[in-house]
Amino acid sequence: MSLRQPLPILALLLLMPLLGGCFAAVVGGAAVAGSAAHDRRDVGTWTSDKRIFLGAYNDLNKDKELALRNDVVITVYDGVMLLAGTVRNEELKQRAQKIVSGFDGTRRIINELQIGTPQGFWSRRRDNTITAHAKTALLDLTSLPGFDPTRVNVTTVNRITYLMGRVSHEEDEAVTSIVREVNGVEKVVKLFEYTD
Repeated sequence: MSLRQPLPILALLLLMPLLGGCFAAVVGGAAVAGSAAHDRRDVGTWTSDKRIFLGAYNDLNKDKELALRNDVVITVYDGVMLLAGTVRNEELKQRAQKIVSGFDGTRRIINELQIGTPQGFWSRRRDNTITAHAKTALLDLTSLPGFDPTRVNVTTVNRITYLMGRVSHEEDEAVTSIVREVNGVEKVVKLFEYTD
């Protein structure tokens, strides 16, 4: 009898690798639904933005000069694609935009690429820290009832913080004033779409 009890458990353990894909699909679907639930974009737009983002990075990475010798950051929100970072010359700036153009669902491309020497690892790490601090600071925004800080996309490149999302003018004012005070932010660029 004691020998038979472990058999169902052993069978389950042996089957778990086969069920892993199903589990990942369920968890992945829940993650998409959970992320989209806080967003003002509908699920179709949210999914389209992720598809555009992945496709744009994939195409950009095929150009080895742009991918390896420059610093191009892509952000997509509500069909608006932001190109930020640093490239070595104007031709590369235009080439980057051309490469990521033409994705179905892209409404506009904002090319904020700067010309200069691309930043290194530590500069990118500093920018990531600034972004994290800005997102944390927005959690303290309690003066606006019902405001959800996850609805604001924050991207920092070269100490310039870009804000994207669907917000009201009142939310814009509150968010911008908080982000401007974050240590390390040199400039705030608002790319909001307004709900009012």
